[in-house]
Amino acid sequence: MADDSQRNFRSVYYEKVGFRGVEEKKSLEILLKDDRLGKLISVSRDSKLLIYLNFFFFFTDIEKLCTFSQRFPLPSMYRILVWKVLLGIIPPHHKSHALVMNYRKEQYWDIHHALHVIRFVNDSTPQVDVFLRIHQLESGKLPRNLAYPLEPEDEVFLAIAKAMEEMVEDPMECYWLVSCFVNQLNSKHKDSLQQLVRIKCSFCVYVGKTVRVKEPKILEQYLNIEDSRLLMHLKACAAMSKLPYDLWFKKCFAGCLPESSLQRQIRTTVMLSDSFFVSFSRVWDKVISGSCKILVFVALEILLTFKMKIIALTTAEKIAQFLENIPQDNTDAIVSKAVDLWRTHCGTPAHSV
Repeated sequence: MADDSQRNFRSVYYEKVGFRGVEEKKSLEILLKDDRLGKLISVSRDSKLLIYLNFFFFFTDIEKLCTFSQRFPLPSMYRILVWKVLLGIIPPHHKSHALVMNYRKEQYWDIHHALHVIRFVNDSTPQVDVFLRIHQLESGKLPRNLAYPLEPEDEVFLAIAKAMEEMVEDPMECYWLVSCFVNQLNSKHKDSLQQLVRIKCSFCVYVGKTVRVKEPKILEQYLNIEDSRLLMHLKACAAMSKLPYDLWFKKCFAGCLPESSLQRQIRTTVMLSDSFFVSFSRVWDKVISGSCKILVFVALEILLTFKMKIIALTTAEKIAQFLENIPQDNTDAIVSKAVDLWRTHCGTPAHSV
């Protein structure tokens, strides 16, 4: 109890003086180094037993990491490692990481070679396009030839891949992060994402046919609480159904950056700390750890932050165009405020670390 009280006191103190995450970083390091399977693994070289034992303890450790990621910001030096664990790319126990990543590497390059043989990729193919073809082949959706147009789900994959590529140098590692993240969105979060924007079919007398109208009920609900005047303006402009929901909720804000801000040269910590992309990687922390509802509050905070600009626009098309290319100078503040809104309306997960 004394240790817990002392740790809690230090956490509060560090946060008040502006050093957030000092104690949390130590807690995360303890979680990542925890390996209760060490003794069991050391007495057996049976790979099947190793996989079974990892699976047996998988859920407890994953739950702790999810809770940590929901409750605290992830230190940048551990972000990719935590993502790989939460997405199931590697098991939670660090002694198994090298073995599993070797299997992942072999699988990646085997499929990569197969695509070379059938001439779907070559040495000049952009890396994100290679990722897409590997993902399509793995999921049984590889088209018969390259002339087939991309499906909407392919566009989502490419947007996320372009953003992820800026964080991860190793193409093999980057592919698995993108593929598993997209699979998570399409499976675990599928129903939740559909609830963020409900599609209503109604007959339109102007065009003489049934049309699909997007109804963002959850976003509308929270916007009404935070700023009813802004909501009224968006409704008056008929803009609520035309906001960039696919960009926000399907692509998880990937792809809303100008290409100039996503260049490979931007690698230093100082430059990255101010970039829109790194700001929104903090949003992905919450999505990957289990809460896609954070996306609603990021969208909400974007609307609130640019309220005066939006109110000055009088058509749904102009509002949507502006929101697809928002200024990048204060995105870090937007994300921080969005996380605060998320915690205010949804509460903070219990700390189980």
